[in-house]
Amino acid sequence: MQAGTVDEVRRSWWVSVLFGLIGIAFGLLTMAKPFQALVAMAWAFGIFALADGIASGLALFDKRVAIPKPWLLLYSVASIAFGVIAIGNPKATAGILFFMLSFWLIVAGMFRIVFAIRVRKEIVGEWLIALSGVLAIVLGVAFLRNPAIGLFATAIWIGAGALVYGLLQVFAGLRFRKHAPLPA
Repeated sequence: MQAGTVDEVRRSWWVSVLFGLIGIAFGLLTMAKPFQALVAMAWAFGIFALADGIASGLALFDKRVAIPKPWLLLYSVASIAFGVIAIGNPKATAGILFFMLSFWLIVAGMFRIVFAIRVRKEIVGEWLIALSGVLAIVLGVAFLRNPAIGLFATAIWIGAGALVYGLLQVFAGLRFRKHAPLPA
């Protein structure tokens, strides 16, 4: 891994914490009002995926990024496509959320696992990123296998998954922060 990538991870620890806090808030709200959350869930996942896809797309132009460019491009395109569709028509997206979300989660999980492997010798706590990737893949596969589960159970399960994901991201970001360079 290039030295610039380690420095970038250390400098941007707050991004993991921010994504984690968004995940925690989303999880708690979804579990509190599961039926009302389905359309909002489609829109929120769209915003999250679009932001992540744009950030990943911009990273394609950074020579210091350790992730192979084809993986980064795949992740960026999948995230942007899901984001645009979900934001543009959240009611229809809620109806087919199981399929769209499952594919995005699988790609996102693979991306996080690849990233964790690439940085494992450079940072402590990379297993948290890999674990969040595994959880994303498990959730995506579960949606593909059983799309007809009840709306209530789905919303609760997604809320719990988002809560765990958020906690893992916050913990990873705080671990990154410990290794952040001191301000000059």
